[in-house]
Amino acid sequence: QVQLQESGPGLVKPSQTLSLTCTVSGGSITTNNRYWSWIRQPPGKGLEWMGAIAYSGSTYYSPSLKSRTSISRDTSKNQFTLQLSSVTPEDTAVYYCARGLDTIGYWGQGTLVTVSS
Repeated sequence: QVQLQESGPGLVKPSQTLSLTCTVSGGSITTNNRYWSWIRQPPGKGLEWMGAIAYSGSTYYSPSLKSRTSISRDTSKNQFTLQLSSVTPEDTAVYYCARGLDTIGYWGQGTLVTVSS
């Protein structure tokens, strides 16, 4: 059973960089044809796919967030990370890591990140 767990600060100040880590257990992030995504949900709004990293290390980003988003990985720890720069209060959301790209098979529990001074 694949499990994903997000970790990182719950409060980030405006203009700073939001950093979250997803630790994966029960499966390797380098397994062929597996993709690992970051998805967020602002309060009262729908889900927004932010980007993903592939088993090969290739990255994919939402066009609307591409200029501020970076996704990387640490294969030795079976983790992948999200960095979102120049955050504003509009980036306040529950952030999820997940396995999949078009179809999500497994989700982390999500972590609330609030952007506030």
